[in-house]
Amino acid sequence: MNDADVSKQIQQMVRFIRQEAEEKANEIAVSAEEEFNIEKLQLVEAEKKKIRQEYERKEKQVDIRKKIEYSMQLNASRIKVLQAQDDLVNSMKEAAAKDLLNVSHHHHHHVYRHLLKDLIVQSLLRLKEPSVLLRCRKEDLHLVEHVLDSAAQEYADKANVRPPEITVDKQVYLPPAPSHHNTHETYCSGGVVLASRDGKIVFENTLDARLDVVFRKKLPEIRKQLFGQGVA
Repeated sequence: MNDADVSKQIQQMVRFIRQEAEEKANEIAVSAEEEFNIEKLQLVEAEKKKIRQEYERKEKQVDIRKKIEYSMQLNASRIKVLQAQDDLVNSMKEAAAKDLLNVSHHHHHHVYRHLLKDLIVQSLLRLKEPSVLLRCRKEDLHLVEHVLDSAAQEYADKANVRPPEITVDKQVYLPPAPSHHNTHETYCSGGVVLASRDGKIVFENTLDARLDVVFRKKLPEIRKQLFGQGVA
């Protein structure tokens, strides 16, 4: 083999090696591009997923905030409604309390005197004591003394016992009727308070106490009449 043949064979080998290298380089380039595209797609999808998750998280936060705000507004509205209902009920009680003053007014002494007697009898029946202390308003003292004996006798007849000893406390009186000048001071619209001699048993039978008892008892019915079936 002469030099020309050797040179020709070397050139063929070089071309073959170069072709193989180019093909391998192309394969590597294609493979690298595919891997790059796959990785890029994975990164894009991961970023999209992250964005979606962040959006869903913020959407949930907004939804929760809306629910909280709605709940707060609803509670505030309920409180306002309940407050308005309470104000109306209290105004009714205040109006009834003002009407109580008319019961003990001097124009109705005969009615009030009979009521005082009934209140004393009722108190005696509750206490069932042979000796009691009675307190009343100072302005009611003459009316109480007027009905005291008949009240004691009526109690004795109903309870089938001897008439009790009733001592009227002339040192400590119940508060007077409410004053227009000071509505916050302690007052009493009328009635009596009876206690056992040892002070262990006390029965408050004032008009104000009776109003409180009746009002508490009738409050569900009052609310039902004013605000409907759904009001507790």
